[in-house]
Amino acid sequence: MDVCRRPLKPSIPHNHHQKRPTPSSDAAKASDALPLPLNITNYFFFTLFFSVAYYLLDRWRDKTRTSTPLHILTFYELAAILSLIASFIYLLGFFGIDFVQSFISRYSHDVWELENDEEQIFIHDGDCSIHCPVTSLITNKPKSMDIPVTPLPLKDDEELVKSVVSGDIPSYSLESKLGDCFKAASIRREALQRLTGRSLEGLPLEGFDYESILGQCCEMPVGYVQIPVGIAGPLLLNGCEYSVPMATTEGCLVASTNRGCKAIFASGGATSVLLRDGMTRAPVVRFASAKRATELKFFLEDPLNFDTLTVVFNKSSRYARLQGIQCAIAGKNLYIRFSCSTGDAMGMNMVSKGVQNVLDFLQNDFPEMDVIGISGNFCSDKKPAAVNWIEGRGKSVVCEAVINGEVVAKVLKTTVSALVELNMLKNLTGSAVAGSLGGFNAHAANIVSAIFLATGQDPAQNVESSHCITMMEAVNNGRDLHVSVTMPSIEVGTVGGGTQLASQSACLNLLGVKGANKESPGSNSQLLATIVAGSVLAGELSLMSAIAAGQLVKSHMKYNRSSGDVTKLG
Repeated sequence: MDVCRRPLKPSIPHNHHQKRPTPSSDAAKASDALPLPLNITNYFFFTLFFSVAYYLLDRWRDKTRTSTPLHILTFYELAAILSLIASFIYLLGFFGIDFVQSFISRYSHDVWELENDEEQIFIHDGDCSIHCPVTSLITNKPKSMDIPVTPLPLKDDEELVKSVVSGDIPSYSLESKLGDCFKAASIRREALQRLTGRSLEGLPLEGFDYESILGQCCEMPVGYVQIPVGIAGPLLLNGCEYSVPMATTEGCLVASTNRGCKAIFASGGATSVLLRDGMTRAPVVRFASAKRATELKFFLEDPLNFDTLTVVFNKSSRYARLQGIQCAIAGKNLYIRFSCSTGDAMGMNMVSKGVQNVLDFLQNDFPEMDVIGISGNFCSDKKPAAVNWIEGRGKSVVCEAVINGEVVAKVLKTTVSALVELNMLKNLTGSAVAGSLGGFNAHAANIVSAIFLATGQDPAQNVESSHCITMMEAVNNGRDLHVSVTMPSIEVGTVGGGTQLASQSACLNLLGVKGANKESPGSNSQLLATIVAGSVLAGELSLMSAIAAGQLVKSHMKYNRSSGDVTKLG
């Protein structure tokens, strides 16, 4: 907020009776020059503007449906465009001048009415073009200004805690009432301890920016959980080296992934390819009959209608771009799976807004359509689902490497044949026996979760993001090992949500994918997805080698057990 002080000009005399020009008088003078009365002229141009606008919109819709090029104009269409421009210029000139004059008049009135004041304070906030929240006035109040904004009567902390405990002040409203997020968390924490009779000692409160999570990451905070971040790497992927941050409390995980990165590096690196990039959302709608539901299905799947639906969908965001629509029928219920690119955002909110636009548009032709829910689980989000395993969701990535036989022996402490056999019997056959869905791997979820926590992703989306099939095959006459991971639904973003928090932002910056890529929107999140797949490849290599060599139990006993006296904990 910028504050500037402007002294009033002493040369301007004050006169309460001095007549000032008004916008209405100026408008009246302007109307005297018109050949027709003012109301008739305004009515004519109003009618002309909306009539030709409706005509042009109707023609645009017809051309879209018949695939007629928009630049081919008839005489009537050209005349309508000219009429639209002319009426717009008239209305803008008449009412625009009137608005500016009224604004100037109000401003000059305020200046004239100031008497015996040496200075006037003007407040400008370039970030708030419409309004500024009360909390911003409280937290950003300059010392030189005394803005009397106190939503909550002044009370000491003890009284506030008692009010929360008694229920007089709802816990969720502390931030808005106090205007201080840290104090709100402190009051809520103390009230919680008194209500439950249990201590939160050990859960840190200080040292965290609670303003950064207000309204977007976490509600009613009472502290934050500390998760250590380790570094695995360098991971040599597509010719570039990456130090991979992993937030975890599982011993051996970072060390094991690091060993896999070492084996990949010593063998010349891994190659990762992005197969597709599209976030999905699938609303469920209901009709009175299955026949009517199928009519909408055929309408949505008709290529002639896709361009129109694309225009409607894409207007929700400058990054959202509709890629495809897939429908499924269950009786008289229709499930519509929309897929779209979302730039560098993970994109759930973006695709949901686009879907809502399309549903509103469809109700013009299908007014009896009953929208049951914006999400009908055909998406499918945060649940293991065959549709994600087969069709993909988010980023679909395949990553591969050829590990030299000497590296397998010296770094991984096993043999190529042992790894191939173990992968066949464990990751493929064993997972099939278990009826696994997308779980044809050793521990992809371990690596995915650790990177997700470190980089501010949605931890719950680890469910589908960990879908992975690990393949191992002996090559070069059995001397070397070809290993690959195929992951069809890695859901990551580099903007929005937890990615903007300081710690998570630092981890993204370490990988070189912080924020949005302005030159190539979407490339940062796509690179992050390939890094996740490359890290999973490293983790699979190391764990499978440990199992093949019989080292798994030994290593976990060494690195994943506390040496402290557990009887003294708690």
